[in-house]
Amino acid sequence: MRLVLASASPRRLALLAQIGITPDDIVAADIDETPLKGETPRLLALRLAQAKTDAVKADGAVVLAADTVVAVGRRVLPKAETEEQARSCLALLSGRSHRVLTGVALLAAGKVRTRLAEARVTFKRLSDAEVEAYIASGEWRGKAGGYAIQGLAGRYVTNIVGSYSAIVGLPLYETANLIEGAR
Repeated sequence: MRLVLASASPRRLALLAQIGITPDDIVAADIDETPLKGETPRLLALRLAQAKTDAVKADGAVVLAADTVVAVGRRVLPKAETEEQARSCLALLSGRSHRVLTGVALLAAGKVRTRLAEARVTFKRLSDAEVEAYIASGEWRGKAGGYAIQGLAGRYVTNIVGSYSAIVGLPLYETANLIEGAR
């Protein structure tokens, strides 16, 4: 089975390696990730994962894609691109819980199968100094919700309920089961 990972994320590649899977090819899927009007975070994560499989032309290969969405209620936080966005995300997450939803899609034999992993993450109340130190690190760039749990932001997390690997960007249990089912 030839496996194509529809993501250039080094975190997803490392997570796959953790369960002994090495993709044969990596093709970054370029899609519009704008939420649709009225779309829930859960449906957004699944739609984007599936859209990534559709965007990758892999000539009979199995295509694996994922997308991670950070949400507070029905509000989807952006993949922070500016310091202002990152500060806004951290201010919203400070001292409260939020959901991280990762949709996984696998295209095999012309059929797409999807799974969703949801985790709840609680942040401590962040001081202004902590926010500014995290902003200065630059680690937040391009990260859903403006943080990377596997990096410096891990020190702000007081509780996790659910899959840690899903928070990082690829739920390993769900992914392994999808791949096994395609063999």
